[in-house]
Amino acid sequence: MLTGKQRSYLKGIANSLPAILQVGKGGITDNLIRQVDEVLEARELIKGTVLRNSELEVRQICEEIAQKVRAEIVQVIGSRFVLYRESREDKVIQLP
Repeated sequence: MLTGKQRSYLKGIANSLPAILQVGKGGITDNLIRQVDEVLEARELIKGTVLRNSELEVRQICEEIAQKVRAEIVQVIGSRFVLYRESREDKVIQLP
């Protein structure tokens, strides 16, 4: 569980990150979950976008992805969300 200070720190880092994940009409697939898992292991922090043609709400999609990859939800704003999971192998981000 992230503290408020840690969440604020991660939001600051995520602000400059491009959204590298897009969830659209196809929704959440096994392939998408596998990709998110791999990217979180490599980068620890990921920003995603939910396209307008998606059938689910942004919060629902974010919560489902976070649950499946065991990640923390840092932020959900508009159609974007940010997830964090500490890397097992290559820790990059040092939380305060």
